[in-house]
Amino acid sequence: MNTADTYAAMESQYIRSHHSHQLRDNNQCTSVLVKHVKAPVHLVWSLVRRFDQPQKYKPFVSRCVMQGDLGIGSVREVNVKSGLPATTSTERLELLNDEEHILGIKIVGGDHRLRNYSSIITVHPEVIDGRPGTLVVESFVVDIPDGNTKDETCSFVEALIRCNLKSLADVSERMAVQDQTEPITGY
Repeated sequence: MNTADTYAAMESQYIRSHHSHQLRDNNQCTSVLVKHVKAPVHLVWSLVRRFDQPQKYKPFVSRCVMQGDLGIGSVREVNVKSGLPATTSTERLELLNDEEHILGIKIVGGDHRLRNYSSIITVHPEVIDGRPGTLVVESFVVDIPDGNTKDETCSFVEALIRCNLKSLADVSERMAVQDQTEPITGY
C-alpha cells in the first residue's frame, strides 16, 4: 500500500469511528469534510477545543458569550457577522474529549434555519511533507428547511464548514510558522 492509500484508509477509519450520523428521516442531510493542516495536532486542537472562543478561527463569528463552565452541556450564544442569513446562534457543547481530540456541538436556538443541527469535529496527527501535520474531519447532520432541497442545504452548510476549516488551517499554520508550537493555554 502506498502512502496515499494509507492516508485514505486512515481517513475512512476516522470517519467510520466518529462521523456517522443517523438520519431521523428523509428531511435531513449529512456530510463529512476533511482538511489537511500543516501544523502539529496539539496546536490545531488548542484552537478547535475552545468552545468559548470560536471566533479565534471561525470568520463568521463576531462574539461569543458563555453560559456555563465549559463542561458538557454548557451553552454559548454566538453573534454572527453580517452577510449571513442569521445574527445569532445558541449552541450546546455535547462532546469534548481531549485525549481523542473530539468536539461535538448541537445548535439549540438562534435566528437561522439550521434546525436539529449537530456536528462533530476530530483532529488527528499526520505527516505532511515530512513535518507534523493534522488531519481535521468535520461532519454534520441538519434538517432540510421548507423550500430548500437536500442539495441546497448540504451545499450551504458545507460552504460554511469549508470556510471555517480554511481559516483554521490559515491560523494554525501561521502560528506554527511563528514557532508558536506550544498549545494555547487558558482552558
